[in-house]
Amino acid sequence: MSYLAPSEFVTKMVDAGESKIFMSTRDTVIRAYMAGAILALAAWFAVTINVNTGQPLIGALLFPVGFTMLYLLGFDLLTGVFVLSPLAWLDKRPGVTIGGVLRNWGLVFIGNFAGALTVAFLMAFVTTFGFTQDPDKVGTVIGNIGEGRTLGYAAHGAAGMATLFFRGMLCNWMVSTGVVMAMISTTVPGKVLAMWMPILVFFYMVFEHSVVNMFLFPSGLMLHAKFSVLDYLVWNEIPTVLGNLVGGLAFTGLTLYTTHVRTAAKRRIEAVPAPRVAA
Repeated sequence: MSYLAPSEFVTKMVDAGESKIFMSTRDTVIRAYMAGAILALAAWFAVTINVNTGQPLIGALLFPVGFTMLYLLGFDLLTGVFVLSPLAWLDKRPGVTIGGVLRNWGLVFIGNFAGALTVAFLMAFVTTFGFTQDPDKVGTVIGNIGEGRTLGYAAHGAAGMATLFFRGMLCNWMVSTGVVMAMISTTVPGKVLAMWMPILVFFYMVFEHSVVNMFLFPSGLMLHAKFSVLDYLVWNEIPTVLGNLVGGLAFTGLTLYTTHVRTAAKRRIEAVPAPRVAA
């Protein structure tokens, strides 16, 4: 695996953020749509594994296949652009503005949501034979996930909201690390291995990922789980998005940028006077 030093791949992070800001609306939305759809398929795949094997670790070990596919195909997740796009603005790249960063975030959110929603409908249709019967075991579990991770947080009030936010932060610490670690290698096996590790951590630890939740919670609503659209937005999606933003930018983007691009002045070595020798 050809390895790039941090000073090299962090510059690639800034370059990637700049290119995403100037990408056309059409290309941004299409790439985001496909990223949301592929990640939703991976989530469906992982839940199916968990149900069939009873071993969540196996599902977590295999879930990253979706992330690696969408990354290698050049598609964009909201959790990734939360970290990359602002770096181009911080680096004062020509033409990059806060408005451009927000535009990129908004378009990727729309595309991710549309892609995840498409797969949510397909999953609900398939697991109920076109909504003509109750969902199968996988569909039932997916429906229950949405209920437990909205009303479950709401039952704890402010503490539940804080827990949700922090799980969102922890999630994008790991997911954005996966995005960045793919840049440390110039070979496909190296990129896949580097991405796999942090994505495995996020999924097994059941942290909150805004795009995965764009699939899980609408799926639950389509399968008549006992929570509302308002529950989903207030007690999951909105706090998760904010947590993903803060965690990815604070723990991954800014730490790497400030220590490998805008580095502090190096310490000077003071001359030490030679010891005097008694006559």
